[in-house]
Amino acid sequence: MKIDSEKSEFLDEMLEHWQEEKLLSEADVQRLRASYETKNFDWRRLAQYSFWIAMACGVISLGALLVDDTILKYLERIYDTSDGIISFLSITGATYLFYLSFKRKKTKSHQVFSNEALIFTAVMLTANAIAYLGKAIGTGSSHFSILLLIAVVIYGLLAYFFKSRLIWVFALISLGAWFGTETGYLSRWNWYFAGMNYPLRFVCFGAVLTGLSFLMKGHKKTDHFFPVTYISGMVYLFVSLWLLSVFGNFGTLEAWYGVRQISLFYWAIVSAAACIISIFAGLKYRDDIAREFGITFLFINLYTRYFEYFWDNWHKALFFCVLAASFWIIGRRAEKIWNVEFLKK
Repeated sequence: MKIDSEKSEFLDEMLEHWQEEKLLSEADVQRLRASYETKNFDWRRLAQYSFWIAMACGVISLGALLVDDTILKYLERIYDTSDGIISFLSITGATYLFYLSFKRKKTKSHQVFSNEALIFTAVMLTANAIAYLGKAIGTGSSHFSILLLIAVVIYGLLAYFFKSRLIWVFALISLGAWFGTETGYLSRWNWYFAGMNYPLRFVCFGAVLTGLSFLMKGHKKTDHFFPVTYISGMVYLFVSLWLLSVFGNFGTLEAWYGVRQISLFYWAIVSAAACIISIFAGLKYRDDIAREFGITFLFINLYTRYFEYFWDNWHKALFFCVLAASFWIIGRRAEKIWNVEFLKK
């Protein structure tokens, strides 16, 4: 069996440790080492990163095209097409790519990243089709969140029909965008909706989405989407909690600038408490996702408070000295875990 170099080093260290502890004989160690082989190069990871970079470059290229007035004026002169036709062409292209990608999943299932790249392109064309459809039938209303709701339904159905987690991710992103724009529309684009600014609204949204994800767990038709939904809900929840700990429930930057950051300390306590609860739940129920989110955002919150409360009050040499020492301690502990030093004691 061929494995990555990192896994190979880990196994070598563990076998050496077990031999020192007299748990395995030298013959056993040699036999186990002969059962695996270190890969010379991780071509699978290279392929994955290459497709990610290709898709990112494609998006950047499209964005650069859309902001270049010279190119846009040139295209308008040689290609004057109605919004309805653009929408039709986009959905036609998306349909073909969806068909091609899922056909390839059956005939060329080993080409994972090529298939996912085709799905990503089809998803982008679908979004373009919905946007131009809205422009074609639009009446000048600011209620464009309806288009996002349509995108949620379309992506959700496609994800369910084709069992695609990638499309489901876009459905959840569209759902978050719809929630934000719909609450903005209902509040007449006021900064507050039911007394909540945007971060506080998305704390509620993330909590609800995280809770609903557990309803999907264990069910034959929806269990496939549970991990993606759970992680997405946690991202919405913890990022919003962090933003809330920084900006509080203020609607404008002018109002936020008018108060001292220490006055928002109770929001920081709420955010830290959520992290601690997540860590405790993760340890108790062996939930790696909850534990990692809790630990990660607890550190982010602690360092955010450090910058807020000590940046202006401490000398910069002392500030960065303490910062360096804290990262050195974290790095040293992480190194011990990486080297499995706790097993060697």
